[in-house]
Amino acid sequence: MEALKMAALGTGFTFLMTAAGAALVFFFKREINHKFQRVFLGFAAGVMVAASVWSLLIPAIEMAEQAGGVPGWVPAAGGFLLGAAFLLALDALMPHLHPGAQEPEGPHTSLRRTTLLVLAVTLHNIPEGMAVGLSCALAASGEGVGAVTAASAMALALGIGLQNFPEGAAISLPLRREGLSRTRSFVYGALSGIVEPVGGILAVLVAGGIQPLMPWFLSFAAGAMIYVVVEELIPEANLGEHSHSGTWGVLAGFVIMMVMDVALG
Repeated sequence: MEALKMAALGTGFTFLMTAAGAALVFFFKREINHKFQRVFLGFAAGVMVAASVWSLLIPAIEMAEQAGGVPGWVPAAGGFLLGAAFLLALDALMPHLHPGAQEPEGPHTSLRRTTLLVLAVTLHNIPEGMAVGLSCALAASGEGVGAVTAASAMALALGIGLQNFPEGAAISLPLRREGLSRTRSFVYGALSGIVEPVGGILAVLVAGGIQPLMPWFLSFAAGAMIYVVVEELIPEANLGEHSHSGTWGVLAGFVIMMVMDVALG
């Protein structure tokens, strides 16, 4: 129960940060400046890369080595590839529309553009919720001593929450541009983050029943996040003629997340 409570608190914070970002629709009439948007996208990518390494893959390797039986890199590499394959399958099977794009991705659908926009951000939030939920649960249970502490779990939740703030705005503002009212744009933007507490708690329930597979679950979340970074965030952060802002956003996000995890962990 303590593990579930910690996971709910951590993922609840990241959800609230998404809602706070979505609330910017009440203050901005138009979309955020493209230069700032590239910085935000790059920042999110940097945070997710650093979190995947320090908060997920390294703890997964340490836990596997403590348990013995197989080399630490086996669950780290295997889970990582499975996570990437899972997001690849979702990307192909779930229709979605990225902000700024004209044509949706995935199978043909009659869903409205507004629904497809929300689904696109939902794809990003699934691995983030898993990562925060699993880390908080490990910290609460005391498993993986030396790998996941309460401070490092808090650092991960804070880092994901920071990058969720602009992500919430990135969905509510385009929805407003599509013709929705400010209130509905905010509600849909906020709800795009609800998958984080849901996914995080479900991951804890499943992994808690199969404790020896926890390193696989951690690296699974890392692979899913890196897929999102490589497939969508970094390319979108480098659109346009002058993409240095997106590059600096990646570097800033990576360094901030790394410092928080190492200093607090």
